[in-house]
Amino acid sequence: MTADSMKAIRPARSRDTDEVARLYEICLRTGADGDDAQDLYEDPRLLGEVYLGAYLRFEPDLAFVIEDAAGAVLGYVVGARDTVGFEELLEESWWPPLRQRYPLGSFAPDSHDEALVRRIHTSGRTAPCVTEKYPAHLHVDLLPEAQGGGNGRALLDTFFEALRARSVRGVHLGVSPSNTRAIGFYRHLGFTELEGNLWGMKLNSPPS
Repeated sequence: MTADSMKAIRPARSRDTDEVARLYEICLRTGADGDDAQDLYEDPRLLGEVYLGAYLRFEPDLAFVIEDAAGAVLGYVVGARDTVGFEELLEESWWPPLRQRYPLGSFAPDSHDEALVRRIHTSGRTAPCVTEKYPAHLHVDLLPEAQGGGNGRALLDTFFEALRARSVRGVHLGVSPSNTRAIGFYRHLGFTELEGNLWGMKLNSPPS
């Protein structure tokens, strides 16, 4: 790992509209198993509304970005410390306005956009057998120029330390079965496969 390959990590500026727009852009540009999904979606904000925006609003202290020497943001990690409580908050405050903005049938039935609209309208809950052992969850996205060189691990380590400081004992995330590159990365970090497409990792307590 060289000094040139490592990027700077800092808290996300969740109230900065320009930075939020940049994070939504990164979400879309990494939305196809880490590859660019801009050609897959008619609405460029929809993916970010489902997988990013609520974390910036409701869990801003668990949002971190990675940037280059010029200050350009190249990736982020967001998450929730209490998945059960977070999902309840989404059902109360996040999904209702999105359901009004994106009614079922807003896009072609077989489109990627409509699949996300169905996700908005039929949002489920994570199984208790997962949340009891791994109560937190995360989403992480890095543009190609930030991948490698230990950047992904450094970004996640920052997130894990923030969870440990809040006495969170475990974290999970979803990984597409077709994303073999990501699966190998998370397995190397210590994640183990759970039910469905979920992977979980126990977190040690912070030193006293």
